[in-house]
Amino acid sequence: MEAGMVTPEPALVRFSGIQKTYDGEHLVVKNLDLDIRKGEFITLLGPSGSGKTTTLMMLAGFEVPTQGEIYLAGRPIKNMPPHKRDIGMVFQNYALFPHLTIAENIAFPLSVRNTSKADVQERVGSALRMIKMETLAHRRPGQLSGGQQQRVALARALVFNPQLVLMDEPLGALDKRLREQMQLEIKQLHETMGITVVYVTHDQSEALTMSDRIAVFNDGIVQQIDKPDALYEHPVNSFVAHFIGENNVLSGTVETVDKVYCRVALAGGGGTVTARAINVSGAGASTSLSVRPERIAIVPDGAASDGPNRLPAKVQNTIYLGDHALAVLDVAGNAEFMVKLPPGAHDSLSHGADVFVTFRPEDCLALDPV
Repeated sequence: MEAGMVTPEPALVRFSGIQKTYDGEHLVVKNLDLDIRKGEFITLLGPSGSGKTTTLMMLAGFEVPTQGEIYLAGRPIKNMPPHKRDIGMVFQNYALFPHLTIAENIAFPLSVRNTSKADVQERVGSALRMIKMETLAHRRPGQLSGGQQQRVALARALVFNPQLVLMDEPLGALDKRLREQMQLEIKQLHETMGITVVYVTHDQSEALTMSDRIAVFNDGIVQQIDKPDALYEHPVNSFVAHFIGENNVLSGTVETVDKVYCRVALAGGGGTVTARAINVSGAGASTSLSVRPERIAIVPDGAASDGPNRLPAKVQNTIYLGDHALAVLDVAGNAEFMVKLPPGAHDSLSHGADVFVTFRPEDCLALDPV
């Protein structure tokens, strides 16, 4: 090995050739190969039925892979029972024992591991301080709010210092404000304790807020795995572009293509644009163009503008959202084409007005047809 080179740490979790079927015909998870590094916060993101929760349940030991092997700290665990995997779990429905106090709920994983009473008391006290609920130790779950119950469930999952914590839609039952608060609390705990977290959600904003990396699932396959900003800025296909963040889609046919850019004729005679050639087959192929709403400018009809991508548009609606506004336009056959504007900028746009939209070629991605 050359001097100064750092050996990458082996994966804490490795899915190798994993397949899962419930009926022997339809694969819920297809040929999954995925490494999860020690200490990272990785989110499995996707729509319902995409395979993300099944993947988590196989790691937890509640489901068994049909094919392939899962390794935890280098050991195969496919046939290992859940209670021997040293994994903490947090569920959407909290799964607290209603007849036990908060302190007793948190202590439960320690009691089944035959931890000494003194150690149990110390660890439970530390966990209660961590979630700022020392004064509520003797209450029962039914006397707590949803957010408080979720904090208890989180403390219970962490109290025995597991090497891995799995979270299955843990904030799905909370209202928006509390959910956002809990996102920050969980992320702070992850960073403070250095734990490894595998998190399942269908909420892409939640995934972007919390994750070191995101694995985007669809139809049992990981479409892309990357850092949040890379997924947003550099999606590899139309599904990822549309699922991560807000996105405008225009359909067209590739006229010419070089190493970086392509020229696309929009469907229905909507004009031509220059786009980054990300996932196109070549000249003559159909493509879907992806343009983020915040990367688009609106110019009045007749106003001069630079750049190759200038398309006629008609104002359909404007929506005021406080910190920004959205203009909904009809552009090249897409009647829900959105442009993100600063507050107040929408005041000059009247319904039915003819305008133009412009965007840079580097902000327009040519991807596989939708």
